[in-house]
Amino acid sequence: MNIPFNELRSGYLAHQAEIDAAVRAVLESGWYILGRETAAFEVEFAAFCGVAGCVGVNSGTDALYLALCACNIGPGDEVITVAHTAVATVAAIRMTGATPVLVDIDPHTYTMSPAALAQAITPATRAVIPVHLYGHPADMDAILDVAKGLIIIEDCAQAHGARYKGRPVGSFGDLACYSFYPTKNLGASGDGGAVTGNNLELLEKVRLLREYGWTPQARYISQVEGINSRLDELQAAILRVRLRHLDAENERRRTLAALYSELLPDGLKKPVELVDCRHVYHLYVVQHSNRDDLRARLADAGVGTGIHYPAPVHLQPAYMYGQVRAHALPVTEQAAQEVLSLPMYPTLTEMQVRTVAAAVAKALQEIEHR
Repeated sequence: MNIPFNELRSGYLAHQAEIDAAVRAVLESGWYILGRETAAFEVEFAAFCGVAGCVGVNSGTDALYLALCACNIGPGDEVITVAHTAVATVAAIRMTGATPVLVDIDPHTYTMSPAALAQAITPATRAVIPVHLYGHPADMDAILDVAKGLIIIEDCAQAHGARYKGRPVGSFGDLACYSFYPTKNLGASGDGGAVTGNNLELLEKVRLLREYGWTPQARYISQVEGINSRLDELQAAILRVRLRHLDAENERRRTLAALYSELLPDGLKKPVELVDCRHVYHLYVVQHSNRDDLRARLADAGVGTGIHYPAPVHLQPAYMYGQVRAHALPVTEQAAQEVLSLPMYPTLTEMQVRTVAAAVAKALQEIEHR
């Protein structure tokens, strides 16, 4: 592709000297698991998120699973979330033995519809997982109002640095979960994740669960049943470097998104940023009824694109036979047929954005007059 959908190598090269120095320091230290780098990253990331604490884990999926386990979610419980999300959100619920209950999304932000949430709550409902999708916050005030008395676990995997009414996402629920998959706004050079929040008791449970239930005082003695899910020192060191640049890179994404929105034709549904929200554009997602034709024409023009996501979770083979309970999802199902992600990353140039926008305009003209 002349303009790739994503380009991870350029992100490394932008901070190469700092990252190489951080990696070298870890390798020379001889301590590679749960050492000073991980501890320092946990403190720094908690401060960035405006919360009391952070526990580094192996992935965003593990973060969600361990957060649910820390809240004692299990068989017989229902957990409400959305079908328009990375499958990890639902997979983590299933890992606990609880039942995922899937509700529809807002047509403008693609995040959980508070009205749909209200209709899905039953006596078996224990928790809600709102997903801050594409970098835009979910409507947390409305969700918290509807979900009074329920556990709230925020899925912030695509929203590092996003804000809702002046507060960072992840600071509203009982716990919040992050992924540091390489493509994320804050990406590692491998897998990684974290659980954050203000409830120190729950965070301590996560800390126990991430390493077999061991405590520093009684290593090799499991106080509770846990798993192996540790953020390693190399990834923590890289994340500390990347975290220092995250605000600037998010601002770059916002600048590029504003340029896209200015240049793209009006016949295309573009992302919104609601009042009192700060979108960090993990993805720049447009919507069009002839999405597949548009995507093919952009590929011919040398423009890479993605689809997030091509099938709602309840229509995927692994989840079609009673593994989840889905309410009416008309907005979700339409979005899956029509959304298209355009190139979006901090090293994308303004000239490349202009080239992509021109290619989109040309493709839509051809579609209209075919």
